Amino acid sequence: MSHAVSLQSKLVRTSLFSSMLAGILALLLFSVISVYQTMQVQDQIMDEIADMLLISDVTSNSGQHVDELSDEFDIQYQFKNQQQVLTESKDFYLENQYSTLKNNASEGYHYLWQDHQLWRVYRAEDSELNLSVLMLQPLGERFKDLAQNVFSYGLILILLWLIQWLILHFAVKRQFRVIHQLSKEISAKSADDLAPIQQQVPELKELQPMVLQLNQLLERLKKSLIAEQRFTADASHELRSPLSAIQMRLQVLKRKYPELDQDLASIQNDVNRGTQVLENLLLLARLDPTNSSQLPKTNIDLNMVLNDVIQALQPFAVEKNIQIQPQLSSDLYITANEKLVFSCIRNLLDNAIRYAGQNGHVFIEMQQKQQYINMTIEDDGQGVTDEVLQRLGERFYRALGTKTQGSGLGLSICEKIIDLHAGKIHFSKSAHGGLKVELQFPITI
Repeated sequence: MSHAVSLQSKLVRTSLFSSMLAGILALLLFSVISVYQTMQVQDQIMDEIADMLLISDVTSNSGQHVDELSDEFDIQYQFKNQQQVLTESKDFYLENQYSTLKNNASEGYHYLWQDHQLWRVYRAEDSELNLSVLMLQPLGERFKDLAQNVFSYGLILILLWLIQWLILHFAVKRQFRVIHQLSKEISAKSADDLAPIQQQVPELKELQPMVLQLNQLLERLKKSLIAEQRFTADASHELRSPLSAIQMRLQVLKRKYPELDQDLASIQNDVNRGTQVLENLLLLARLDPTNSSQLPKTNIDLNMVLNDVIQALQPFAVEKNIQIQPQLSSDLYITANEKLVFSCIRNLLDNAIRYAGQNGHVFIEMQQKQQYINMTIEDDGQGVTDEVLQRLGERFYRALGTKTQGSGLGLSICEKIIDLHAGKIHFSKSAHGGLKVELQFPITI
């Protein structure tokens, strides 16, 4: 089973992810440009100090200015006339490396790896005066301020992302109110309300095609329901009339030709079965489990309803010499539609009587358990297979080899009635040999 994904959360995550990606790219670009500019500026400072040493009198104020610059930017220098050191910064670091640099390095900027750190080296010469300057600076010194700036910029980005997440969360949630309202309108639709759906202001352009298609579907559904209702009414009238006429003619034929009583009785049974199928089909078409709130309900006594059902089916039980054995408790009241509950119990009891053997038994037990009333109806007829149990409740389904008459609609109607009353129905094998039906009615819906 696939997990549902929240479009609202997905939009927030996508927007925030794109913003974070743009921020990280901006941070990288900022770092690259800053590194380039820092290298340029620091190299210019080294070049400026070298020029000051080569063209100025180091004993004058310019020498003091050189020391101030070298201290500020951690630049070490050594100024020589051939092999004679004219001046150098305090604790000149690479005194022993000068000969190596002099022999192997040309004028300009170089890098030197020494003592686990990288140095920026600059060498300048005045060939006419045989003067040379060697300048050194730890490369990490150049990027102390840059690292701090990048870190500060990163903290600002994180703060902005947090603020953006809060803004996106509430802004997207606010925009989704239109979709939630549309969802409520759709869920509120029923067979009694198929009017077109109107979008809330402001209308979302992306939802307009979906709403248009949905309204067209509602219009087609409305026309289908009207056609079905008209067909049901017409079928009820057109089918009842000939069946009633056939029954009247059968009664006339029985009185006129008593010797054909047995043949006419079988025709009478077929007509009665057709009438029952018609009534069951019409009842099944009218029942709608989604309209339980509109179902008229009263406080009914299940014991009284069961007694009425037993009394109505007593002639059929007597015909097969079947004993109905009820075990009832007192004060079994539920809030339900009495006619539908009567029809449900009647179908189940009639089914038990039909499938119980000659001289058989039907067992009925009813008791209250917490907020439910449980009823079980069992017969001692032939056993049912697992395949039959799985298909019980399907419309028009009847097990192969069944000799008893029926429409195959009774159990389907029972399931719909139980659904309308928020109850449960369960079919299983009975310990007495036949079918066991368990009903669970909530006391109040």
